[in-house]
Amino acid sequence: MRILIATTWSIAVAVTNAQPNRAKTGYDYVDPLIGTINGGHVFPGATLPFGMAKAGPDVNGENQGGFASDNSPIIGFSHMHDSGTGGSPSMGNFPIFPHPGCQNDDINACSFNYWERQIPRVQGSVRAQPGYFDITLASQVRAEMTVTNRTALYRLTFPETPLTRNTTLSPLILLELSDLPQTRGNGDIAINATSGRLTGSGSFLPSFGIGSYTSYFCADFKGAKLRRAGAFSNSRNAQGSQVTIVTEGKNPPLVRPAGGWVQFQKPTNNNQILARVGMSFISEKQACANAERELPSFEFDGTVEVAEKAWREKLDVIKIEDGGVSEVFVKAFWSGVYRTMISPQDYTGENPLWTSDEPYYDSFYCIWDSFRSIHPLLTLLDPHAQTLMVRTLLDVYRHEGKLPDCRMSHCKGFTQGGSNADVVIADAYFKNITAGIDWKLAYEALISDAEIEPPNWDVEGRGGLESWKKLGYIPTENVDLLGTGLETRSISRTVEYAYNDFVIALLAKEFGNHADYIKYLGRSGNWKNMFKADQTSAINGVDTGFVGFLQPRYMNGTWGFQDPIFCSPLLEIHSCYLNPQGHETYEGSCWLYTFYVPGDMAHLIETLGGPDTFVQRLDFMHDKNIVYIGDEQGFLKVFLYHYAGRPGLSSKRAHFYIPSQFNDTIGGIPGNDDSGAMGSFEALTMMGIFPNAGQDVYFITPPFFKSVSILNQQTGKTATIRSVNFDPSLENIYIQSATLNGKEYTRNWLQHSFFLEGGTLELTVGPEESKWGTRPEDVPPSLGPYGSNRTLNAMFDRA
Repeated sequence: MRILIATTWSIAVAVTNAQPNRAKTGYDYVDPLIGTINGGHVFPGATLPFGMAKAGPDVNGENQGGFASDNSPIIGFSHMHDSGTGGSPSMGNFPIFPHPGCQNDDINACSFNYWERQIPRVQGSVRAQPGYFDITLASQVRAEMTVTNRTALYRLTFPETPLTRNTTLSPLILLELSDLPQTRGNGDIAINATSGRLTGSGSFLPSFGIGSYTSYFCADFKGAKLRRAGAFSNSRNAQGSQVTIVTEGKNPPLVRPAGGWVQFQKPTNNNQILARVGMSFISEKQACANAERELPSFEFDGTVEVAEKAWREKLDVIKIEDGGVSEVFVKAFWSGVYRTMISPQDYTGENPLWTSDEPYYDSFYCIWDSFRSIHPLLTLLDPHAQTLMVRTLLDVYRHEGKLPDCRMSHCKGFTQGGSNADVVIADAYFKNITAGIDWKLAYEALISDAEIEPPNWDVEGRGGLESWKKLGYIPTENVDLLGTGLETRSISRTVEYAYNDFVIALLAKEFGNHADYIKYLGRSGNWKNMFKADQTSAINGVDTGFVGFLQPRYMNGTWGFQDPIFCSPLLEIHSCYLNPQGHETYEGSCWLYTFYVPGDMAHLIETLGGPDTFVQRLDFMHDKNIVYIGDEQGFLKVFLYHYAGRPGLSSKRAHFYIPSQFNDTIGGIPGNDDSGAMGSFEALTMMGIFPNAGQDVYFITPPFFKSVSILNQQTGKTATIRSVNFDPSLENIYIQSATLNGKEYTRNWLQHSFFLEGGTLELTVGPEESKWGTRPEDVPPSLGPYGSNRTLNAMFDRA
């Protein structure tokens, strides 16, 4: 690491704009702090929709999203974060930290490393709204923050008199070359001794993937005259010296605290100093250019106002008439919608890996989590952004040879199951996400996933393809000579590969490729090859009474064994996380995965004994807490009753999980938010339209509000779902009858054409389950005898 001293200076003038009075809308109900405790890992700081810059406080504790609403101390404020992730903390590069002054004016009396500088917050001082965050430290320094696209802006208000004895107000602000998980390798910083500008870079590791990335910063300050500036290493000032720290070759890196600092005379305006930090993945020069272009005058209040406007525009495509329902539901709903638009993040123009005219989004963290509800919700609310994301996925394929399943900080993330970008792309096609998308390239990418095994299928594509094609399943202890990867998750990978092939079959039919349609439709039935018809299940030694579960299977066709409740809340729920060797399901049990046949639910219902037995079995899984709704594969299980002609039971389950697991408290989501997965689940469920991702199918349940309207940005049409006999106590949760644009409507599912063309779906609701949506012809399309159509034709019915 090199530390340099330079000399330049520039000043910008701030202007304060008054906030106009506004009528209360969805924006005003958003609470960014929901999910910032008990493992939610939500980023609550300042961000624009899909913004790259994400300014927020970082704690020394559970800091995957930077901040936590507990008593953990604050260690700094950093400018880029991910939200809701599991595993290792993510990003948090180049934190700044303010001291009101140094005791006896001795620079070394100010704490530099994070474990010495950490400080409590003032309880009750935290305030968060979309695009803005405010907190006061125990030092009485108030830190407010907002952002533009690539730049974080902090307004630091210092006390008149520092709390430390023998200390005068002479603020010192340090910037450390570090990230949240402490992975910095090489790094450098240049301190301009005249202007106080700090520039530099560092190399870091991704939090859930392979490789490394380099990030660059450019920090400027305004509001007080600079006294002095310098560097630090470990816990000591290194003013004016050259400091080198060798970290190359260390694994993990030996992260020695280092960075730069600037100290000021007493601020001239309200004891405030503004800190502007531009970020880039390209260069220091580009980081400075980003900051100077986006925030030339350091204008804070106006920037907050612009951020608020951006968020209002995103949220205002939805209108709800709450009908007097508890504000718990209103806050939970709007906060869920908000969190869905934090990531993926728009890094267009900040991709150091290749040059392209295509958009570039990052922080697909991970598509295994997001394909089920995040991308379908964005398709409804922001089809333009969703289109750019799909184009990004295809550009990754164009330049790296495979679609990603997980991607963060320009690095390949770990594949958790199937090649589920396939589902995102199919979902986009069936829902009119088309602008600028090369569908020939898209189909090529999907066929590559299905047919070509990559060298490392831990981070892209699929493994075990030779066995998949010859045996019709992924065997336990498979011999794979085509590529390398963890030989685990044979059950969950099998059912996910089967569904990936199903959506390829749907696209093949659309594109007129009959041979591929037949081929991949056949492979989509491979789930049956791991169904052991005589397998029983017991809980605490008591037989559940249900027979037939997915089970491990070896290459020679013989069966292995995994307790069907293993990796459920009833038995070692965390044992199947992070791909442990010898476990054949991922983040869920055989009980759970036996229900995962999204393209052929009719055959699954038949296999499990028919609709009545299927419903009993599904009830048992929910009632006995075998399914954990805090993991994304639990989402679809809430709505599978639709396929058995019992849509009322889907509504019953939805109204149990919301508000028991999803509400407006700071711990109001189960598990980590996974970049908005939990938020999108609750938002879609409360709107009454949950998707079967990859198909043109939305399950209908009553909204949690009197009416919900969605403005389609592609067509300008509005689709409204309205409840007749709406009861704000939410006792009337069962649909009795329905009309679509005034005509009787009996199907318990919708197609996307409703949202494109607009109209009104009116649901008459009551307190008891009815016969609505229960006939065989009313259930969603499937392949088998209990589907509404025994072919796939209904999938493509655009009427």
